[in-house]
Amino acid sequence: MAGPNLEVFKFAVYVFFPVLVFLHYGDPEWYQTNVIPVGTSNQLGRVSCNHRNVFQYKERIFPSEERTARNNNIPTNHASVRQELERIKAEKAARRAQREQEATGNPDASEGIKRLV
Repeated sequence: MAGPNLEVFKFAVYVFFPVLVFLHYGDPEWYQTNVIPVGTSNQLGRVSCNHRNVFQYKERIFPSEERTARNNNIPTNHASVRQELERIKAEKAARRAQREQEATGNPDASEGIKRLV
């Protein structure tokens, strides 16, 4: 068995290694220089300096407020939730009937939707 010095060393590694990793990779300057340009590299592996490409990559990582779920009219009351659920069920039934129609080649398969809805 090793002495208490080894235990102190192991404890220091266990505690300070994650802290140092977070300090290194959490630095905003490191993020701007190493992470953001990755999405804008061309086929040769060189990083392009086109700011439009950097903006498009940032838009993919951090979507604008219009593309987030907060702005997409999420139902908030019981009636609107039920209405949205009915709309989703109707879309699923329509897709199912279309798949069945394509599988069987029967043009009258869409009548099953009317019966379900």
